[in-house]
Amino acid sequence: LHIEEIRWYLAIIAIAIITITINVYHIYGSIAESLQQVSFQVASIITTTGYATADYNAWPMLSQCILLMLMVIGACASSTGGGIKVSRFLMVLKCIKREIKQMVHPKSISIIRVNDKKMGADVLRSLYVYLMAYAGIVVGSVLIVSIDNLDFGTTFSSVLATLNNIGPGIADVGPVGSFAEFSPLSKIVFCFDMLAGRLEIFPFLMLFTASAWNRKF
Repeated sequence: LHIEEIRWYLAIIAIAIITITINVYHIYGSIAESLQQVSFQVASIITTTGYATADYNAWPMLSQCILLMLMVIGACASSTGGGIKVSRFLMVLKCIKREIKQMVHPKSISIIRVNDKKMGADVLRSLYVYLMAYAGIVVGSVLIVSIDNLDFGTTFSSVLATLNNIGPGIADVGPVGSFAEFSPLSKIVFCFDMLAGRLEIFPFLMLFTASAWNRKF
């Protein structure tokens, strides 16, 4: 628990479980069953395992939105899980806090630390570039997949589910659905997203640069 990322990771899981349990209590009528079902779905999604024991398409929209956010956050750094990772999410929050503080106190100097280690300008620059690349891939993939003219929930969650290596999304690609109705073009996009999400974005994009295939080093 002395690791800051782990504390945030456990806090995110706890907040998600408590919130969704309250939100779906009227469906199950029992705190114990609601907690059991919600805990499994939350753990499965934030660890990008992809298993499901309940059809969360039947859950309220708040619960589904929280699950989508967990898909984006994903697992911890250095793990084989998908998502942007909790460490990046933590640094983004600290960057926002620093910017707000500097707007209020322009002459103040704030240092971003994670686990008591100073985050240098090169680390923060890499973070910003990564987030821009991540957002660009999401937007581009959604636009291409939208050619199939499916509903927004299916289109958007299918991209998040593949890019973050989750498995099921929501709507037609939920835990009781499949990706069968998508066109071959969309499935190629999903393959690209899955590889980018599993191998990390920049190592995968390097394969598409000429210098990566140059025999002269």
